[in-house]
Amino acid sequence: MTAPAISIDLAGIRLSSPVLTASGCFGSGQEMSRFVDLTRLGAIVCKTVTLKPRRGIAPPRGAETPSGMLNAIGLQNPGVDAFIAKDLSWLDKRNVPAIASIGGQNVEEYVACAERLREAPALVAIELNLSCPNLEDRGFMFALSAERTAEVCAAVSEQAMVPVFAKLSPDVTDLVTIADAAVKAGADGLSLINTTLGMAIDTTTFRPKLSTGTGGLSGPAIRPIAVRCIWQVHQAMPHVPIIGMGGVASAADAVELILAGATAVAVGTANFYEPRATELVRLGIERFLETNGITRLDQIRGRVKVEG
Repeated sequence: MTAPAISIDLAGIRLSSPVLTASGCFGSGQEMSRFVDLTRLGAIVCKTVTLKPRRGIAPPRGAETPSGMLNAIGLQNPGVDAFIAKDLSWLDKRNVPAIASIGGQNVEEYVACAERLREAPALVAIELNLSCPNLEDRGFMFALSAERTAEVCAAVSEQAMVPVFAKLSPDVTDLVTIADAAVKAGADGLSLINTTLGMAIDTTTFRPKLSTGTGGLSGPAIRPIAVRCIWQVHQAMPHVPIIGMGGVASAADAVELILAGATAVAVGTANFYEPRATELVRLGIERFLETNGITRLDQIRGRVKVEG
C-alpha cells in the first residue's frame, strides 16, 4: 500500500508535514535539534520577537497545574534583527522552513518587524501574535477587538512578502467575528488558539504562583476549547487555512483538531516533557491514516459529524 500523503498546502505554502511547533515552546529549534530531526517538521513557528529586545517579566514565570501549565514570560526575546541574524540564518542553512511570530505594542511596531523580515532567509510565513495574555496592559490586547485586529492585519499584509496568519485568543465573546475581521483585512490564515488566561494560588503563602498573578494556561486542559474555536471558525469560513493548537500531545489529539477544521497542527506544551513529541505526533498521524485506509490527510479536514 502506498504511504498516505500527509503533506499540506497552507495558504499556498507546500509543507511536507502538518505538524508544526507552537511559538514559545520550541525556541527556534537549535536546542531541540538534539532530539528532533527538524527537516521532518512542517515548519518551526519561532518564539515571538518584537522590534526591540524585551527582558520579559520577573520570576516566578511558570507553574504547573492539573492537565496544564501557566506561564507569564512577557515576550522575552532578543529583538527581530538578532532573530534574523542568528536564528533564521541557522534554520536556512539546514533547509528548515520557519514561521516568524511577531508582536508589538502598536501597529507601527508590527509593521516595522514585518519590514525587517522582508526576504529574510528560511521564512515561509508570519504569525501575528495579537493575543499574548502576559503583556503589561492586557486591556490593549489587539485580539480582543475586531477593529484592532483588522488594523494590524491590514498594515502587515501590505508589507509582508509571505502569507500572514493572525493568532487569536479564545478569551472573547465572539471569536468568529474577530477571525472574519482578520481575514477581510488581509490575513491569509488564522492560528487558533493562544493560551487562555488563568491563575493559580499557593495555599501556604496565600500568594499567586506567578509574579503577575495571572498567566496563560496551556496543555491538555485547553484542548476542548481549541477544538471548539477551530470548529466554530471553520464552519463560518471553511476556505480559510487554520493552524490549530492547544494541548496537542498525541496523534489522536492532532486528528481531533484536523477533524474540527485545522489544516496544520502545532505542538506546544508537550515539547517540555517529551522532546520528541512532534515526531511522535507525525508518526501517529501516518499510522492513523494507514489503519483507516485514508490516502490523503486533507480528506478528513473538517469532517467531524455533528448531528441534531
